[in-house]
Amino acid sequence: MNDQQLADLRQTYSQRTLTEADVLPDPVAQFRRWLDEALAARLDEPTAMTLATVDQAGQPAARIVLLKGLPHNEGFLFFTNYDSRKGRELATSPLAALTFFWPGLERQVRVEGRVEKVPESDSTTYFQSRPRSSQIGAWASPQSQPIASRDYLEQREQQVAARFADQQPLPRPEFWGGYLLRPHRVEFWQGRPSRLHDRIVYEHTGAAWNRHRLAP
Repeated sequence: MNDQQLADLRQTYSQRTLTEADVLPDPVAQFRRWLDEALAARLDEPTAMTLATVDQAGQPAARIVLLKGLPHNEGFLFFTNYDSRKGRELATSPLAALTFFWPGLERQVRVEGRVEKVPESDSTTYFQSRPRSSQIGAWASPQSQPIASRDYLEQREQQVAARFADQQPLPRPEFWGGYLLRPHRVEFWQGRPSRLHDRIVYEHTGAAWNRHRLAP
């Protein structure tokens, strides 16, 4: 495909609308409503979200992680290796952004906020609820570190499986756990014809959520 063919690719969005009267007062509650609709529509990977972080030099990085909860509508929960690149970047700069894209509903949600580690007990509870293979994988992978080969990783997996052969569930590694992104800005985007999309943004003023419409 050449550049002109790429440039000519476009989709007309016309499924739904989004007005100020459509949305709930709380953005996390509104997100939960949209997520329920994405789940009901049986979209592929509706909990997949792009997590963007930044390092000390100001270099941004983004990757897909999975949403694992919306506890008490306070924020967006995910889990990872604390020593991974994203974990190291969050340790030095706890501001981050999330993006959800649900093309089947012609919707996007953008979230900005501050990230904090969840209590160790919460991380342990979730870790030990995961499939055993995922628990082993978390122990085996030195996430984001250079490794010599795929064989090295598979050998680590075998070693961890042997080490914890008699334990079910596995203990949670100290280097692995959860983060909660507490939002201060959330934008809901609904695709519309002629690229005149609907955008409703919530911004937290410190005491309450204010919401208003943005030009597309």
